[in-house]
Amino acid sequence: MVAVQTPLASIARRWTPSPKALRRAALAPVVMSVVIIVTGGAVRLTGSGLGCDTWPKCTDDSLFATPEQGIHGAIEFGNRMLTYVLCAAVGWAIVAARSTKPWRRGLTRLGWAQFWVVMSNAVLGGITVWAGLNPWSVAGHFLAANALLTVATVTWIRAGEGDTAPRPRVPRPVRRLSWALTGAAGLLIAAGTTVTGSGRHAGDSSDVPRMPFDWVDAAHVHAALAWLVCLLGVAMWLALRIVDAPDDTRARARELIGVLVAQGAIGYVQFFTDVPELLVGAHMLGSSLMWIAVLRLALSLRERPVAAPGAPAAPDAALTAA
Repeated sequence: MVAVQTPLASIARRWTPSPKALRRAALAPVVMSVVIIVTGGAVRLTGSGLGCDTWPKCTDDSLFATPEQGIHGAIEFGNRMLTYVLCAAVGWAIVAARSTKPWRRGLTRLGWAQFWVVMSNAVLGGITVWAGLNPWSVAGHFLAANALLTVATVTWIRAGEGDTAPRPRVPRPVRRLSWALTGAAGLLIAAGTTVTGSGRHAGDSSDVPRMPFDWVDAAHVHAALAWLVCLLGVAMWLALRIVDAPDDTRARARELIGVLVAQGAIGYVQFFTDVPELLVGAHMLGSSLMWIAVLRLALSLRERPVAAPGAPAAPDAALTAA
């Protein structure tokens, strides 16, 4: 009796990606996650949030944007179409992970986790449209996009590692400081949604509800968290120098500080110039780059060497300890 193979197993039998091809496949969802975050911001900043007034269709009678919906419909529909490009990137990462020899099950699970986050966020995006751009659902939509960026970045980093048990590269106090930095950065991103949710850019020219916060107060809380992240970032850089951490880890800390300085400068300029749309979009891009830098730094504090030929790997443990 001939066993029936799944399409993924059939592809894996015929193709083995090189380490470089696997790494590139894992990077594609990271890039597309950033693109989706930035273009989603562009939808909001151009007032195109209800350019397609329903979901999953663009109108009650058309799957596509119509001439009557004008530029706002085209922008919103274009952003929806990018979801298919994102799905293709995630699919490529899943296929590449499944096709490695030996099969890296932990990496494949991370790829499928990306797929389910994309599907869940697509539904949340539809709910946001149905709710008339309710600011809480808009914030949830943005945070879900960052959840995808998180899993995609972890997958990308794991694609360049082995599946052996992780080994620390710095002392425990430094690792704890890193997780404090990661937590503060997560709070900073979440606080940013309250600034947008209570601020001037509602996403549509109609009477869209706003969060019940004073915009200036929300911006001050956001700025305070930004300073906390900066201080923790500098503390990490100093701690890594003191413990003589590996060069690549110290480079990750320098990169993070550079991103934080640029992001802070954009944030203050946009605050004092009445939050122009272009700078808000740049700030959203900076937010994604900051989060990637934070994750890269945190994950550089441990290593997973490639197992020697014939040595047992621990693919199942890889996912839980990533």
